[in-house]
Amino acid sequence: MNLNTVIPNQRTLSRGTALLLTLVTTGIALVMVTGILTYSSSSARLNARSSQYQRALAAAEGATEKVVSQMTRDYLSQGEALVQANLNTYRQGVLSPSDSPYWNGWQFNDGNGNLGKTFVSLTSGNSYVVLNSTYAGLVGYGSTYTVVSNARQNGVPDNVVGAVLQQLQLARIPVFQFAMYSSGDMEISCGEPFTITGRVHSNGQLYIEPDNLLTFQSDVTAVGDILFQRDPLDSRGPPVGSVVYQAQESSHVAALTLPIGVTNTPIAIREIIEPPPPLEDPNSPLGKERYYNEADMVLVVTNIGTNFGLSGASGRFNAFATTVPTAELNSFVSTSASFWDAREGKTVDPIDINIANLTAWSATNSDVRTALGSRDVASIYILDARTLPGSQLGAVRVANGTQLPSRGLTIATASPLYVWGNYNQYSPTNLGTANTSTTLPASLASDAITILSPNWSDANSAASVSTRNASPTTVNAAILAGAVDTAGGSYGGGMENFPRFLETWGLANTFTYNGSMVKMFPSLYATNTWGNPNVYSPPARAWAYDINFNDPTKLPPLTPSLTKVLRTLWTTVAPNQTTPPPNS
Repeated sequence: MNLNTVIPNQRTLSRGTALLLTLVTTGIALVMVTGILTYSSSSARLNARSSQYQRALAAAEGATEKVVSQMTRDYLSQGEALVQANLNTYRQGVLSPSDSPYWNGWQFNDGNGNLGKTFVSLTSGNSYVVLNSTYAGLVGYGSTYTVVSNARQNGVPDNVVGAVLQQLQLARIPVFQFAMYSSGDMEISCGEPFTITGRVHSNGQLYIEPDNLLTFQSDVTAVGDILFQRDPLDSRGPPVGSVVYQAQESSHVAALTLPIGVTNTPIAIREIIEPPPPLEDPNSPLGKERYYNEADMVLVVTNIGTNFGLSGASGRFNAFATTVPTAELNSFVSTSASFWDAREGKTVDPIDINIANLTAWSATNSDVRTALGSRDVASIYILDARTLPGSQLGAVRVANGTQLPSRGLTIATASPLYVWGNYNQYSPTNLGTANTSTTLPASLASDAITILSPNWSDANSAASVSTRNASPTTVNAAILAGAVDTAGGSYGGGMENFPRFLETWGLANTFTYNGSMVKMFPSLYATNTWGNPNVYSPPARAWAYDINFNDPTKLPPLTPSLTKVLRTLWTTVAPNQTTPPPNS
């Protein structure tokens, strides 16, 4: 054993080891505390950034909403022309202290580096497409606009930008895409089984009140409620039939309205069939919707002593510059007939339009045809400016209408309109069928519509209804007209009696109708109520929506369009991005 070797004391070793472990443990703890503090600080900062980002997104969304609301207001009141005219105004539409003092601390830009601006751009224009709407499958003319805003709050630690992109579709929906449409309340009843093949829409309440089986094959929508009951103003008992919905049934949907510049009350809408008042701007929202201003030709009938004066000219498109000689007008217009309307209790003095003779004249005349660019007349407005005794009713009547001019035909008037005989079906084999492959685009717009069968006789019009016997009749045309609404306990007749009748029909005589029925306003001239005795007995109804109207090239001339703003996309985007992300 080496006496110089030193053996350490056991207690000294233990103290050293403990000190070392303490130092190590303390170091680890310090590292952990530092990490925790760092994590907490980073987490707090991330939370603050996230909160700031959400505020920035909300601000950007607010800026886009301000623009979208302005565009919506302008479009629904006056159409897309006003939207196009105001694009630069919309681009100034950021949130500012004038909206709230809160926005003093915010900065907005349009994603292209322009401060105090919002990005607004037409993305795709005026194409006929299936619309992105609650009205599934509805087709119309749609223009898509993109609106983008970038927002950043001043005076915060991080330069956080929120960016929101919205797209909206400004849609024009041809009103004749509905089998039945009403600008206000609608009632549908039936005493016999009744099937409606196309869409049904009411801008008010929809009263479903069948007394037999009523079947809807397509979507049914209403701005108000869809109710299985009578109108409260109808004194009849509750409906005793049943209803079958074979597609969607939706209430409380958005209204579909005309861009006439004022609220779409039924009385306001009636102006589209009236002549304009003096000094009205034809380019005003309402002026552009008037049939008078849009027609190819205008016919006017006035009093001249004890006779009636007739004049005609081309339409406003060339300032009514092309006058039609009286001799030519007399070849297809007559004012010599009269007949009794048992529903109105009045003698009707019709302005008779012989459609076959009109078609022949349109194909050969050298004046109006030249003004139209060597094309047939496709629309006529008839203005009845006569003053008649209170016992007489001014009206327009179309007859011999199986063959229309080559581009189709729209007849419009503020007066009641009578359709005598088969209309718009020159193929005898297709009479009495839903086959409209040989028809032309056609519509009838008036105060009221009454159907007279080929068997109608003016001479027999005042006889008992039992002797006014109808024969099978086919009419292929959209109808835009007025009605007498339910009031004072009296049923208005509903959509099943929207076209009026004056003969004894019965189930052996079918009224075949292919088209679209649009109830737009209260009748102003043909105002007697439905349901009086000695007026008519109903026909068998073979009615169908004309699927030709799904094709824009086959819509009737001057078809009015309903307007709707459809929001098609809302998404966040990266700062300074003005196009939607892929797959958005």
